[in-house]
Amino acid sequence: MSAVAKYGRFGSGREVKRIEDPALVRGQGRYVDDVSEAGQLHLVFLRSPWAHARIRAIDADEALQMPGVMAIITGRELVEAKLGEFPGPQGFQRAGGKPGSAPPYQALAVDAARFVGQAVAAIVAQTRAQAQAARDAINVDYEDLPAIIDVRAAVAKGATLVWPDATDNIASEMRHGDAAKTDAAFKSAAHVVSLELMNQRLAPAPMEPRAVLATVQKGSDPAQDHLTLRMTSQMPSGARDALCDGILHIPKERVRVVVGDVGGGFGMKTGLYPEDAVVAYAALKLRRSLKWTAERGDEFLSAVHGRDLFSRAELALDKDGRILALRTHSLANVGAYGPLVGAIIQMLIGPWVSTSVYDIPLIDEHIQAVLTHTNPTGPYRGAGRPENIYIIERLMDAAARKTGLDAAEIRRRNLIRAEQMPYKNQMGMTYDSGNFPALLEQGLKLADYAGFDKRLAESKARGKLRGRGLVTFLEWTSGNAFDERLTIDVSGDGYIEVYTATQQMGQGIATSYAQLVVDAFDVPIERVRIVMGDTDRGSGFGSAGSRSLFIAGSTLQVASKEAMDKARDLAADALEVSGADLEYSNAEFRIAGTDRVIGLFELAARQDKRVIHVDTTSTVGGPSWPNGCHVCEVEVDPGTGATQLVSYMSLNDIGRVVSPMIVRGQLDGGAVQGIGQALCEQIVYDPESGQLLTGTFMDYAMPRADIIGTFTTRTDESTPCKTNLLGSKGVGELGTIGATPAVVIAVIDALARAGAQDRALKMQMPLTPEKVWRALSGN
Repeated sequence: MSAVAKYGRFGSGREVKRIEDPALVRGQGRYVDDVSEAGQLHLVFLRSPWAHARIRAIDADEALQMPGVMAIITGRELVEAKLGEFPGPQGFQRAGGKPGSAPPYQALAVDAARFVGQAVAAIVAQTRAQAQAARDAINVDYEDLPAIIDVRAAVAKGATLVWPDATDNIASEMRHGDAAKTDAAFKSAAHVVSLELMNQRLAPAPMEPRAVLATVQKGSDPAQDHLTLRMTSQMPSGARDALCDGILHIPKERVRVVVGDVGGGFGMKTGLYPEDAVVAYAALKLRRSLKWTAERGDEFLSAVHGRDLFSRAELALDKDGRILALRTHSLANVGAYGPLVGAIIQMLIGPWVSTSVYDIPLIDEHIQAVLTHTNPTGPYRGAGRPENIYIIERLMDAAARKTGLDAAEIRRRNLIRAEQMPYKNQMGMTYDSGNFPALLEQGLKLADYAGFDKRLAESKARGKLRGRGLVTFLEWTSGNAFDERLTIDVSGDGYIEVYTATQQMGQGIATSYAQLVVDAFDVPIERVRIVMGDTDRGSGFGSAGSRSLFIAGSTLQVASKEAMDKARDLAADALEVSGADLEYSNAEFRIAGTDRVIGLFELAARQDKRVIHVDTTSTVGGPSWPNGCHVCEVEVDPGTGATQLVSYMSLNDIGRVVSPMIVRGQLDGGAVQGIGQALCEQIVYDPESGQLLTGTFMDYAMPRADIIGTFTTRTDESTPCKTNLLGSKGVGELGTIGATPAVVIAVIDALARAGAQDRALKMQMPLTPEKVWRALSGN
């Protein structure tokens, strides 16, 4: 049997069982809360019950005398210890060139609490139960203050200010495009459509809550102590650097971050949290190991929320339905502290894709980051791109209705053509590759677009309303971090070990890397070890922005070639021939035309330390621009307003596909999250008190397995990415970005066919049965 027949079936482009799964299904996963240290202490947080309150005093005397209590830490202590603050919006500007402004964001509230659930104190005890009991004994003297929750109310005249220096509660703002030319285009337009759209606030809700285990290796004095943090993180190097440089002000060499298995990230686990910083500080202060594991309530209250963007959006078109200009004014609710990453997502990353796959000549986009007394927002699957694609796709649907053009035809007239590639959009972003018109036509065929009327009649005969949503869109990936470091060890014990700073979190990236190793070294996949999550082994940007495969995978290609070149030279020396005389297959070098061979692992065993080692950093040429055509069909029960997805079909250009099964899982799983935003998910605060009304899964509706009828998912590899060696484009967030507008447009279409178009166009997500019923009935 040939080597290709033996091992090629495990290489890229093949269906391969995930190598991560055997340990997980046997219960052998190593999540943070599975690991304990002998004699470890436990930490819990006391959280503010008020959305806005002055902290007059904290009386912890009784709590400190309780059994097992080792320490109670307050925000005032952290200030006195000179801990740094979490970065705010100061890198951006407000109107008139003034610097961005927001309250100082300490790891624990100091003088005031500014959202329900903000950590006010940390309690360390010998057991978790003891820490919880002591927490209940702490008396905090709060002065309740007015709170502002809604982003539109926050910018109204006379609104309560979150921070006095942030006039009108605007922490920062940006404007993109040419306002004057855009205004002129709107004045000359034959058609103008306008919508008010809300991308509601969401909870990422991964299966595994956050957790941190801190372990101290004592030095000759406390300044020499070394700290190891076992964390749930997508970006271990970034967490370490933020902690050392920005908070503790200690050398990075003193802190090691280790990440084992991660039970879902979705962007929520990309950055350093205040809780992480407090755990690290407490461990170093007490010189003891200690653990904090979040409860689900902690996650709803204080883990970063996503979205929360209100937009007034307009599209100008000529008489033939071609777009002349796009104009938007958006208010981004960045919570009480306006963290830097929240501002970046809404003011930069989102607008980068605002024109999507359409040839739009003019834009005027104004985004204001607004402070409210709510938990800060940050990365959540898609991070700015879902919001902006939702805006442009809703506008395209409204434009089709206004002009009388079919939804496919108006898109056909405005798509960027293949011959325009590389294409620079109005935000200055360059799309390297893509054939959007071809993808549209394939998507229409896949969805049997022409056969919709027959299905419509079938639904009508059963008393159901049927609607269809078509979207064409793209997304930006990379995190704008274009280089990645990686090491390969070909060892004498018969394994190839790859270390990367990108991180698994349930997405199956280790399997994709292993398939690339099989391609390069022609070995069984069982001989491949993928190692991640250890800052002492190597640093890198990590996994965010759908960057892992096309950036770290490209580095793996480079490193594999270097390792094979090194191995070939070693084999040539061992066999006393020129490297050009050697053939390679089945993990063996052979002198061509002879039976003289030497195995790859035998060569490694002969080397110093019994290993062939390669350490490589490489850089890709820019972001990737995955894109798709998604078509959703729904049935609506007119008596109840309940929506059922009867089919979801997608044609996706993600360039070269390394792991088809994993790609489908990412596309379909992402789509379910987008469907969740469209139909059921929403973080809700009481507008008067600021209390979180959706703080459990009894109140926060997650998408269920029965929310979708049939997924039909296809990929098109005909336009590979030109910025990386693999030709791959990011895939992790694409499904989420397309699903939300596809589902909403389908529901609007169903209601419009029932005579409720005007009311349907005004509905805001989530499209719950009550909202749909009210739009249908006019109530």
